[in-house]
Amino acid sequence: MKKILITGSNGFIGQNLTVSLAQRSDSTILCFDVQDDPALLASLLDQADFIVHLAGVNRPQHEDEFRTGNTGLTEMIVGRLTAQGKATPVILSSSTQAALDNPYGRSKRAAEDAVFAYAWQTGAQGYVYRMPNVFGKWCRPNYNSAVATFCHNIAHDLPLQINDPTVVMNLVYIDDVVNAFAAVLEGHVDSVSCGAFCSVQPVHTIKLGEIVNLLQSFKQSRAARSIPDMTDPFTKKLYSTYLSYLPADQFSYPLKMNSDDRGSFTEFIRTPDRGQVSVNISKPGITKGNHWHHTKNEKFLVVSGKGIIRFRKIGDSEIIEYSVSGDKLEVVDIPTGYTHNITNTGDSDMVTVMWVNEAFDPEKPDTHFEIV
Repeated sequence: MKKILITGSNGFIGQNLTVSLAQRSDSTILCFDVQDDPALLASLLDQADFIVHLAGVNRPQHEDEFRTGNTGLTEMIVGRLTAQGKATPVILSSSTQAALDNPYGRSKRAAEDAVFAYAWQTGAQGYVYRMPNVFGKWCRPNYNSAVATFCHNIAHDLPLQINDPTVVMNLVYIDDVVNAFAAVLEGHVDSVSCGAFCSVQPVHTIKLGEIVNLLQSFKQSRAARSIPDMTDPFTKKLYSTYLSYLPADQFSYPLKMNSDDRGSFTEFIRTPDRGQVSVNISKPGITKGNHWHHTKNEKFLVVSGKGIIRFRKIGDSEIIEYSVSGDKLEVVDIPTGYTHNITNTGDSDMVTVMWVNEAFDPEKPDTHFEIV
């Protein structure tokens, strides 16, 4: 059973890594965070088989805290390991800011140097990751992340302050960070040369204003019943991040039910390229449809109740019937060139999930009336 020590375990990356590794059966997670007794750290270092050093200072009240919280803590960790004759592998979460000549950057660079020196002296593996901006769930807003702040403020209808929307940001997603660290822990990453930096991939490069536009479109998507373009990896990750900042009393949102004495028809999801999903409720004895399409095609799935879907090819007289029931979930394709209808043959409401390959356009409905 491998014992993995995570420093900064209550931080953004630390929380995500801790809960992910805790799901493994081959590891025990040792946690250390800023509020813990510093004396505890020495004991944990002695026990650890692997160390993921995430703890650090990025917004101190006094500039000298950079030195103590970044360089000093790292030097203490590797100093303890060296004094105990240990060659425990260490992952250090550093920052691209380490390349800059400012107090924070210098403190992170000195922490990197301490890990490299430890690796050279002891033969231990030292994995130093120079991180760009990291985004994802559980990142603290209004602290040190523009993405977290924008997600929180847009989700909570708070004002935004965007000083320069043309600023280009380099970002990595929290799950990609966790997966990169897990690959090292599992031995799936080759040994690195002393002094060489590791990186998390992919790095997403995008302008700040584009991020804000995407987030605002996510907020508007509820009223539009739309889904973002999930084929774009960054959009997919940003949308997941945005949803994690929704107020707890706003997880749900209403849909417009188009109701009459026959039942109801409600659009659920619209997409620009993957069609539209709707929910159709039919009262007992009611028949809906009796139309056909040139190009538009659909899929019907009855999830409750029972009924019959009937087809007739345009120009033919033969009627084809399919019995459907919520007791046996089965998808029925609605091909082009066939007029079709669906009849509720049961004693209760029949609920049908309907997918169509294109969102309804009243200017080009491609829906032509003809009795089956």
